[in-house]
Amino acid sequence: MPFGLEQAEAVLKKAARRGASAADLFFSEGTSFSAQVRLREVEKTSSAKSKGLGLRIFFGKRAAVVSTSDLDDPALDQLVEDACALARCVEEDPFSGLPDAAAYATDFPALDLVDPEIGGLSIEEKIDLARQAEQAAFDSDSRITNSEGADFGHTENRILYATSAGFAQTYSTSALSLSVSPIAASDGQMQRDYWYTMSRKYRGLQTPLSVGRTAAQRALRRLGARKVATQQVPVVFDPETAASLLEHLASALSGYAIYKKASFLADRLGAQIAAPSITLYDDPTLPSGLGSRPFDGEGLPARKKSVIENGVLKSYLLDTYSGRKLGLPSTGNAVRGTAGPPSVGVSNFYLSAGAYTPDEIIASVRTGLYVTELIGFGVNTVTGDYSRGACGLWIDNGALTYPVEEITLAGNLREMFQQIEMVGNDLDLTRAIAAPTLKINGLTLAGNERLP
Repeated sequence: MPFGLEQAEAVLKKAARRGASAADLFFSEGTSFSAQVRLREVEKTSSAKSKGLGLRIFFGKRAAVVSTSDLDDPALDQLVEDACALARCVEEDPFSGLPDAAAYATDFPALDLVDPEIGGLSIEEKIDLARQAEQAAFDSDSRITNSEGADFGHTENRILYATSAGFAQTYSTSALSLSVSPIAASDGQMQRDYWYTMSRKYRGLQTPLSVGRTAAQRALRRLGARKVATQQVPVVFDPETAASLLEHLASALSGYAIYKKASFLADRLGAQIAAPSITLYDDPTLPSGLGSRPFDGEGLPARKKSVIENGVLKSYLLDTYSGRKLGLPSTGNAVRGTAGPPSVGVSNFYLSAGAYTPDEIIASVRTGLYVTELIGFGVNTVTGDYSRGACGLWIDNGALTYPVEEITLAGNLREMFQQIEMVGNDLDLTRAIAAPTLKINGLTLAGNERLP
């Protein structure tokens, strides 16, 4: 029998009979498939099923989490016993506990998160999608001479969350992805790049032809890359690299980083932390969004919220625990797995589109850098210090000229968000974390050679 709401309720009742004052249960099961193709040959395919259950038990302000993949009755009985024994042993935490009963979601938006077409695709058809994407890259230009491969994958998952306070709901999701990484060669130089597409639905994916051609174009434009002199210049981030700035921001906005004073945004609610052109949302209610969900990892309502509005910090990202530590309500940003308690995460986290086309933004730069890839993880969310390797295209007199590489971008996130001068109109909400093209004025670019 599939694990469902009745079985979840039975486990929670077992915990109550053993003296638990409260409990919650998170269950996940799913299937996954992936196919990897390189040089037109299948390198690897995999298909897997998984399931797991995490049980959190409270004895007053003491709590413990245990998990299992064995759903037989004897194993679940032992799971409850182990959780109770552990919870009795730990120290009390005054901020521990389930959300208030009145806070649980009661309305659940229809978000269209499942694709019924996945099951109709044969293994051969799935493999052929990866093969077509790689072939499209090869066919686009004779300088595409090699490949790191192409991948097609998909997942289907069912989530169940239930608490002793009476919340019990389940939902299902699907996700698909297709990517390819071609290698271009010319005059003894080789360059690699990639492109990918992701969607909840098969029909939401870009075509293999489009993915392959885009990946090839990105690899070809890197041929002949040069080094540049150390200087301070305007930097334009393409949508992919701009989204990485939001990832750093999400880490700094996490309630856990805030209450530990381990974020450059601690004590900044209501402050102007970004340029007035910056408005940032977290929205789990986007239909078919990759970050969408009908409730968060603690059963709290899914709702769109302004995180930054016209540059002013309006909200941190909080679950119940971090919110209590800060004296604030949860923002519905709890995420949950089977192996631990809730933590903070984002849903569809995106920066609103601006008024400028990417071409207009590039044309506004006399001399500067258009970033197409970032390398490394040199970001300190405590201080905001930012230092990452980069490559891209040099801008000269408002036009993209030649590729550049072996660059380090240095700055501080405190100033970088304040120095955003232009926001593009090319926001792509098919990504869970998404930003349009951004222009930041005056970043330090560390290079190795003087410009010719």
